[in-house]
Amino acid sequence: MSDLRVGIVGFGWVAGAHIETFKNVRGARVTAVCSRREQNSAELKSRFGIPLKGYTRLEDMLADVDVVDICTPHPLHKDQAIAAAKAGKHLIIEKPLCLSWSDALAIRDAIRAARVKACVCFEVRYSAQAMLTKSILDQGLLGEVHYAEVDYFHGIGPWYKQFEWNVKREFGGSSLLTAGCHALDTLLYFMNEPVEEVTSYSTKSSSTVMAPYEYDTTSSTLLRFKSGKVGKAASVIDCIQPYYFHSHLVGSEGSLLDNKLHSARLNGLSKSAWSTLNVPLIDSGDVKDHPYQPQFQAFVDSVERNEKMALTDFDTALESHRVIFAADRSAAERRSVRISEFPL
Repeated sequence: MSDLRVGIVGFGWVAGAHIETFKNVRGARVTAVCSRREQNSAELKSRFGIPLKGYTRLEDMLADVDVVDICTPHPLHKDQAIAAAKAGKHLIIEKPLCLSWSDALAIRDAIRAARVKACVCFEVRYSAQAMLTKSILDQGLLGEVHYAEVDYFHGIGPWYKQFEWNVKREFGGSSLLTAGCHALDTLLYFMNEPVEEVTSYSTKSSSTVMAPYEYDTTSSTLLRFKSGKVGKAASVIDCIQPYYFHSHLVGSEGSLLDNKLHSARLNGLSKSAWSTLNVPLIDSGDVKDHPYQPQFQAFVDSVERNEKMALTDFDTALESHRVIFAADRSAAERRSVRISEFPL
């Protein structure tokens, strides 16, 4: 079988990371980019070291690719994803999927009607930290987890490449949508059961540096799961500190704090100190450090085998967005919101 031809939509920071990642993915290669600015093929090859054809219109690129990889600002995702699906193209969509629940359902309906594969870039699930955490959970070292928190701290200020457009409500959407969705999605991955209700509060920093934001840049969301278990996800994009992706899982037989473990099921561990696990932590917001490669490989493999993709398939990502939209409604309306208010 010949390699899948991938066309990138958008030509910013994230798009560059996707192009570089696909160089190490078996069964697929980037062959085209679509940008508002005209791109010279010779310059593209010089920059990326591979032959790329430039387009300024998505509809023109669709005829020459098998997969459309959407790396544009958030509000453009819906129309681009639907157009690609209607053309029979498989989809990779950067997070967030879109900025409203109705748009999310419209994308889902287009994907289902076209019978194409799609994944959303919740690549943190493929990180070493997340994989080790899931392994510890699966092996029962924490017993039954009744509380978990996963938090996202990343000061997205003027020094960050997306700041100029991210500050606008119509582009960024919310703190959770634009960035903290990684934390909430990872929390749902660890807890692995349906959410019934969320209560979220939001605020913003008084920093003059963060003043251009048109929406609250910090939120804290409490989740009640179907079994009665509880979780919390914070999204703080106005912090003045190093990047920090925090996780703390508490169970009947132990706890896991980032890379520090205590388990009553392991004989000989000290009860007065954590045991540190040798695993690289999620410690950067730079897209070049994100674990796209295993995610994209899993996606390509699922297309070739016509199988459901693991971890970040579209339906799984849709459920994460369902919880996010419920959380944002809770913060806006200052009340608890049941997930059933967002019917599938």
